[in-house]
Amino acid sequence: MAIEIPELRRQIRTAIELAKKNATAKRSRSDTAQRDYDTFLSQIAVPTVQQFASALAGEGHFFKVETPAASVRLSSASAKDDYIELLLDTAQDPPEVVARVSRGRGRRMVASERPVRERTAEADLNEEDVVTLLVQEITPFLS
Repeated sequence: MAIEIPELRRQIRTAIELAKKNATAKRSRSDTAQRDYDTFLSQIAVPTVQQFASALAGEGHFFKVETPAASVRLSSASAKDDYIELLLDTAQDPPEVVARVSRGRGRRMVASERPVRERTAEADLNEEDVVTLLVQEITPFLS
């Protein structure tokens, strides 16, 4: 038995409306996440990474802090491709602050990415979250 054309069109219109509502809701979540991330970046992440770099220098390990386009990066002073970078991943829904880590292993690069703190809104991240992540990820750079 074939479905009636009016019923098929009604189902298609319903699917279109649902897709529009979902897209609007996703844009709203992304906008909120971006605003919260901007605050996190300027008030928490950048100052914490700067303090971390200073503490490392005090221990004889030299790193520089860079702030490329909407992120903060702790880079090895001796190897430019070795870094830990915090950024907002808007490809996910909901968006999430992630750490992108890149390390050189001879001629090849090893890169990884992980959330700063799983399933945590940008507004709920704090200095301790950033320090915990940096301490966990910095170990391979120090050996």
